[in-house]
Amino acid sequence: MPMDQIAYTAGYKYQTEDTYSTVVSIQPAIAIDTYWIRLTPKGRLTIRCGYAWDGPSGPAIDTPNFMRGSLVHDALYQLIREGHLPADRREPVDQELQRICLEDGMSALRAWWVYQAVRFGGGPAADPAHRRPVLRAP
Repeated sequence: MPMDQIAYTAGYKYQTEDTYSTVVSIQPAIAIDTYWIRLTPKGRLTIRCGYAWDGPSGPAIDTPNFMRGSLVHDALYQLIREGHLPADRREPVDQELQRICLEDGMSALRAWWVYQAVRFGGGPAADPAHRRPVLRAP
């Protein structure tokens, strides 16, 4: 790569300004520790400062009661996509999204629709073939 060329990934709308940590029901046998995400066997999920994600997907509205759920969901899907978590963890990850949205004040009906949407259309986002390509410029 020439010295005057940059490598970047497109498609993100948001970036964390602080490290965020929470406990989720996903508990791997051994700790997963990537550059941006850590998940312990006790379900402690840590998303490091600077992590970029695209927020709620599809026709969803980016409301405050959807943001934390979308962050956690995107990070966990990334762990599936990268092969750190097995694909059969996708449904529990979708359930985590619904749980967090409800905790954050989303109506039960909307949280149910969010869950149905990721169950129906979220599979490609967890697929390893869905990794964002590295772009180069100029």
